[in-house]
Amino acid sequence: MPSFLFAVIVSLISLSAMAKPPIIVVLGDSISAGYGIEVEEGWVALLQKKLLEINSRYRISNASISGDTSAGGLARIDQILTTHKPGFVLLQLGANDGLRGLSPVQMKSNLAEIVHRAQKSGSKVILLGMKIPPNYGKRYVDMFYNVYPQLAKELDIPIVPFILEDVALKKDLMQADGLHPNAKAQPVLAKKIEPYLFPLLK
Repeated sequence: MPSFLFAVIVSLISLSAMAKPPIIVVLGDSISAGYGIEVEEGWVALLQKKLLEINSRYRISNASISGDTSAGGLARIDQILTTHKPGFVLLQLGANDGLRGLSPVQMKSNLAEIVHRAQKSGSKVILLGMKIPPNYGKRYVDMFYNVYPQLAKELDIPIVPFILEDVALKKDLMQADGLHPNAKAQPVLAKKIEPYLFPLLK
């Protein structure tokens, strides 16, 4: 093959790679899937809107499923990584493990494996912390919540503390079930994630 033709092909491949926007995958449950509200009102959609406003090339693919657990996310992560080849993964899972009284130890193992697989594929992971209602008992609640900071420290990944911190105890920001944030709360969630994500995109 003539050298000039080879150079043209390489240039075309490079241009094609540049034209394809880098991807951020959100791997979560109903909190990220927009349960009970319109999809365009959810924090993921609002975060995408903000990325467009600041002229970021990143685009978000929302791989969240209402009711999903850490085991469900682990079962799906390989296909998600293969399909999207994300630069970043926002990992928001575990709440349903807690609500079902599943083992925090197993939850931690599942989340850790998701992180390992994402990192192995070249993705950076940001962990989104969750909490469960206090009626599950202090011991279990503490074990559950401690999974997130422990995991972030052990794997040296950024963590967004409890994303419903300024929302969960405010009735005007929650749906009638007391578990899911309403449309009014979504900008609060997006704003909470921005300072952890946006500096890394630069």
